[in-house]
Amino acid sequence: MIAYLAPEKFLPELQAELKNITAVHGNLVLTDGPIQTSVWAQHIWTNAEIIQFESISQAVKALKSRGLLWACYSFDNHRRAQLIQDQLPKLRPRVMNFLSELPKDPLGAWTLIDKNTMVVSSTTNSLFPLGEVAFNEDKENPPSRAYLKLWELFTVYGVKPEKGQRVVDFGSCPGGWTWVLQQIGCDVVSIDRAPLDEKIARLPRIEFIKTNAFTVKPANIGAIDWFFSDIICYPAKLLELVLEWQRSGLCQNFVCTIKFQGGTDFETLRKFQELENAHVVHLHHNKHEVTVWIRKSSKN
Repeated sequence: MIAYLAPEKFLPELQAELKNITAVHGNLVLTDGPIQTSVWAQHIWTNAEIIQFESISQAVKALKSRGLLWACYSFDNHRRAQLIQDQLPKLRPRVMNFLSELPKDPLGAWTLIDKNTMVVSSTTNSLFPLGEVAFNEDKENPPSRAYLKLWELFTVYGVKPEKGQRVVDFGSCPGGWTWVLQQIGCDVVSIDRAPLDEKIARLPRIEFIKTNAFTVKPANIGAIDWFFSDIICYPAKLLELVLEWQRSGLCQNFVCTIKFQGGTDFETLRKFQELENAHVVHLHHNKHEVTVWIRKSSKN
């Protein structure tokens, strides 16, 4: 049995993409069969099992026999769940610094589905409790919290450009992504109709072009190492822009936020997923949007 935990508010999206659903408990979806590719799962419990127990001590014993460290997903019976969690080894917060090493100790996950039944998985797809990635945030320099999406992608997934590479940041205002890219040593062509935050615009290695991203032709910019986009636009419009740059041959590495206006555009999302070497995830720091990255090499 595999269990998938949806991000808050996105249970319908998770249910729409999964097959062989057997039960739903809060935001946790249980399925039969092998693990499925999922965009909308915040956390995947890869060897989930249902355990019956009579007492708190019996539940604690069952968990300890299967693993050392546990994260609890609590959606009901909160007090009873806390009493069980309190008797397990203390799980310290896993708050990351940007580009620091990932935690090494694996985490299990569990939840109560009634007073005497729990779903337990000793292995999961994340080293963070319930897939929630937390950082020691920079509250002074970036002009918005959008930078956390790149921090998460670069730190957790290892997807990032190298120092000295030339990158384009489409839809850059007020400059959160441009700031991250400049900080890691990239030469940034930053493009938006609205100006950058003044303190970002003054940084070295940033060329700002005030224009609409969709009027810029690849030939106007020339060869780049990475294409970044956090543009607020319809997914289909973003797909057109990515395909235009792919066809130009001037860029082969892409990182984009697919932002959904109103309902989730599953059709366009599927087209992004079908692109060669494409990976699509709902990052912890995404809202009603997902992140897609495409790299030159399929080995990532």
